Amino acid sequence: MGFDFGTKSIGVAVGNSITGTAKPLVGIKAQDGIPNWDQVEKLIREWQPDKLVVGLPLNMDGTEQHVTRAARKFANRLFGRYGIETLTQDERLTTTDAKARLFEQGGYRALSKGAVDAQSAAVIVESYFESMYG
Repeated sequence: MGFDFGTKSIGVAVGNSITGTAKPLVGIKAQDGIPNWDQVEKLIREWQPDKLVVGLPLNMDGTEQHVTRAARKFANRLFGRYGIETLTQDERLTTTDAKARLFEQGGYRALSKGAVDAQSAAVIVESYFESMYG
């Protein structure tokens, strides 16, 4: 299961390591990077993931930014709450890729914030699979 971390919204997707693909699920509203943990728990119970992958927002030169630390903290909280192996994955350009995919599928109407965040999470999961099994 993948997460596109943001301080106001967190995209969630579920992936299949056999096919190397992921599908967007939902965008969860967050307040200062803190989601509704009940929603997160419901998704984890429903999908029973083996691993959690959190996108790590980095600057284009690979340096960290303020939100990078917040994403790491979110990853640590996921592990602390659910005890599921939690990894981080470089997410540079995932939002651009997600928007392009959604636009291809449905034009501008497909570009709602929740849809973009969930699709970004799917791109993060797929890039994780590529880096592991590529």
